[in-house]
Amino acid sequence: MTALVRLRLDISYDGSDFAGWARQPGQRTVQGVIEDALARVLRLDPAPVLTVAGRTDAGVHARGQVAHVVVPHAAYTAVNGTLPRRLAGVLPPDVRVWRIAPAPDTFDARFSALSRRYEYRVCDDPVGVEPLRRRDVLWHPRPLNLDRMNAACALLLGEHDFAAYCRRREGATTIRKLLRYEWTREEPRLAVATVEADAFCHSMVRALVGALLMVGDGRRDIEWPAQVLAAGVRDSSVNVAPAHGLSLEEIRYPDAGDFARRAQETRRVRTLNATGGGSAPAEAAGEGADASESSSARVS
Repeated sequence: MTALVRLRLDISYDGSDFAGWARQPGQRTVQGVIEDALARVLRLDPAPVLTVAGRTDAGVHARGQVAHVVVPHAAYTAVNGTLPRRLAGVLPPDVRVWRIAPAPDTFDARFSALSRRYEYRVCDDPVGVEPLRRRDVLWHPRPLNLDRMNAACALLLGEHDFAAYCRRREGATTIRKLLRYEWTREEPRLAVATVEADAFCHSMVRALVGALLMVGDGRRDIEWPAQVLAAGVRDSSVNVAPAHGLSLEEIRYPDAGDFARRAQETRRVRTLNATGGGSAPAEAAGEGADASESSSARVS
């Protein structure tokens, strides 16, 4: 039998010109570009298949994306530790694989993750966005009050059914644990939302951002996002923020000895008990994923 090695890849990309992460026929995708580059450098046919921590939608960026891949050990050793540099020679400039290293067989880029952290950038300067930042910053022409926004964010933290902020998928849970949601000023007119959870369902981050923008500019009360959450149904008044302001920043993992245990936990379907607590962690997926999806999760 052919000896195999599991590799962890740390990846970043500008999502502007990609049709999302997942390989699609006739479309330029991050997964397709990286898999084709791996096949070329490692001389593999067919191309190896990546499992990703969070499957991003068209236009979404990543600084801290993680994936794993299993390849023949002989193909990996043949490049003599130069795989990242060799990939840099064939990958387009809008995607980089910064680090590649062997990982334990128990490591699963998606299911072993503890949490995902995203950032969303918004410019509220009435004149508009700095032209050099137009591809990763949303222009919001109304001034934002971050104190109001953070007060509203605090009411959303914890484990809840986020159905009101997710696109439902048949047979999928929308119960998630929101660990962190806060807004800060990166620059005087540039607001940054930091959103972290054990997992996200489809469009959850961008829906949360859209709701809080309406609080920040005074169109909605501080309590309104929590009221939408409690209603438990998708609210048409919540605008999903555009994709280009969103970036996947970090995937957190446990110590190597806990990879298998964490993967087992995150494959369990979550339910809420009568007191509002959860019975088990939600399936660890990217913003856009749900419990019915396979090895790739989507971020939108």
